[in-house]
Parts: sequence; structure tokens; C-alpha cells
Amino acid sequence: MFTILFAISFVHLMNDMIQGVVPAMYPILQQSLKLSLSQIGFIGFTFNVTSSLLQPLIGAYTDKRPMPYILPIGTLFSMAGVVGLAYASSYEMILLFVAIIGIGSAIMHPESSRVAHMAAGPRRGMAQSIFQVGGNAGHAFAPLIAAFILVPLGIRGAVWFGFAAAIAFVLQTYVAKWYASSLDRRIKKAKASGNGEGLVRSRKALIFSMGLLVLLLFSKNIYLAGMSNYYSFYLIDRFQLSIENAQYFVFVLLASGAIGVFIGGPLADRFGRKNMILFSILAPAPITIALPYLNLVGATLCTIAIGLILYSAFSIIVVYAQELMPGKVGLVSGLFFGLSFGLGGIGAALLGNLADATSIEYMFKVTSYLPLLGLAAVFLPSDRKKGTVAA
Repeated sequence: MFTILFAISFVHLMNDMIQGVVPAMYPILQQSLKLSLSQIGFIGFTFNVTSSLLQPLIGAYTDKRPMPYILPIGTLFSMAGVVGLAYASSYEMILLFVAIIGIGSAIMHPESSRVAHMAAGPRRGMAQSIFQVGGNAGHAFAPLIAAFILVPLGIRGAVWFGFAAAIAFVLQTYVAKWYASSLDRRIKKAKASGNGEGLVRSRKALIFSMGLLVLLLFSKNIYLAGMSNYYSFYLIDRFQLSIENAQYFVFVLLASGAIGVFIGGPLADRFGRKNMILFSILAPAPITIALPYLNLVGATLCTIAIGLILYSAFSIIVVYAQELMPGKVGLVSGLFFGLSFGLGGIGAALLGNLADATSIEYMFKVTSYLPLLGLAAVFLPSDRKKGTVAA
């Protein structure tokens, strides 16, 4: 099972590295096409909303009609989008190819998350973290690669990421074969044992719990949308860093996030999903509030802490939501990945407008209080150890 988990994790790395090219290109696009921060925000909005609308639909459909070989098809969309982006000559073409990348991402996330669930056994937190850490590593490498490829080569350098999509295609074909061969056995097991009991019994409690998880995603993703999309602009504006040096700081944030994701799942398996959700979202609040007032050294240390703690929340939230709704792995995964992308896109657009209307520093001060909404995790139902639930 670890072979499959690491395969989908590496695919996630390739996919999210391609995704990460988009925000990593923002400073280059702003200079070459003379874009405003509002236009930059709408690029993020287009990508995230395209992906977020499709993911729950794909997940719900494949819950009823599994489609293992849709996995490599998704990588072909990503390849077409990133190669097209390299040769885009207008703002409208950039929006088109960013949307195509979003379609590829929408196919990959819910179905790969299902594969992680199928291969997890009782250690779902660890399995989801292995899958997720690939994505976070991909996002982390994107700004670093941008510094070495996109800054010297410009927008044409994005074509090299087409090779990442080609590698992902080969791996997803391998994973799809395992998925297809395991499917009949999993279906028979599910019919024999049922889908298991969720963490709550009433529909009202389920809706309330899911609403709390959405609120927690809102606090996390809107804040991180500001960090991932505009942190380089903040550093350039406040500390007069070059575009290349600012990308290194974004890499530090995302690399710390990848480490946080990797350790968050196993800790949730040991200490409980609810406890780790509460900690991972609320604990960074004093750090995020302090960040806009610190010098460059202090900001760097806070950036590492934010990445380690706040990024760890998502994989835990996904597993917790899957246990709230057993038997709906694709729907839940698609919904929460979709919400994550959608909130990130909305956040990118709104925060870009706020930064244009005020200043980039003011925008960071306003968003720094969002992790305080992590207090809502106190009202989540207690989780308990449960047996394996068939996908």
C-alpha cells in the first residue's frame, strides 16, 4: 500500500507544482503585461473556482460509478494548460489556460484522495498526510523553480512543467491499474459490511458539523490565500527585496507547510482529529497577528511557524469529514478540495482588491485575525477510533 500512497503523493507533487507556477508567475505577469493586483487576483479566482466547482461533482459521480482511468486523463488537461500558458500572449489567454489547469486538478484531487482512503487501512490520517504532503511539496518547489526558471526565461519557461505532467501521466496510469483491480473486492466488502457508522447520528448534527468545518476552512484558506498569492509583494514592498529573493521566502512558507502536513496526519491518528484541528488553526493566531509588525528576521521565523502549524489542518479536516459521512469518500474529498480551492480563489480576488484600495501591508494586518475562528473547532463532535470503511 505504501507504493500506491507514495505514487499518488508524487503525482500530487507534480500536479500542485504546476498549479504553483500560476501564483509564482504573478510578479512576472504584472511587469510584462502591466496588470493590476485586482487582475492578478482574478487569475487566481479563475483557476480556483474552475477547480472548486468541478471537484465535488466529479467526486459524487465517481462514488456511484468509479472511473479509475480518469486519473491519467486529468494529467493531460494539466499538460495542455501549462504548455498553453507558456505561449499565452494576452490576459484572456492566460485566463483560458489557467482554467484548463484547474480542470486537470479537479479530476486528480477527489479520485486520488479516494485511492489514499482505499490504501489507508486504519491509519487514515497518515495516508491522507502522505497524499497531501506531495501537494504541499509541489507548491513549495514552484516559487523556487520560478526563481531559477521563470525569472531568467520569463513566461516561456512554464513549458518545462509539461514534463512534470508527463511523469504524472505515467504514474497515474500505474495507480489506475491498481485502483481498477482492487475495485471489485472493495465493493464486495462494502456490501457485506456496510459503510460503517458516522461520527454523528442525526442529520441536523451532521449539517452543523459540516458547517463548522467549512468555517474552519474559510479562516485557514482566506489567510493562506493572502500568504501564497501576495506574500512576495509584501516582502518586496516592505523590505525592498528583489522578485527572486522574495520567492525564496514563499518557498520557506510552503516547505514548512509540507513538513506540517506530513506530521499532522499521524499526530491526528494518535491524539484525535478534533484536537489537532483545534490546535492547527487556532495556535497560529498570535503568530499571524504579530507578523506584519516584525522585521525581516522575525517575519522569517513566523513564516516557518505558520507553515508548520496552519498547513497541517487540511488533511485532518478531510479525514474527519470522511468519517462524518462514511461511504461518500469522493463527494467529501471533492467538496473539501473544491471548497479549499474556491475559498482560495475568492480570497485571492477580494484581497487583491483590498490591497489595491488600501495597501498590501494593511491587507495583511486585516487577515491576520482570521485564525481566531479556529475556536469554532471546540464545538465539533468528539471523534473516536473506528474500523476500516470501504471506499
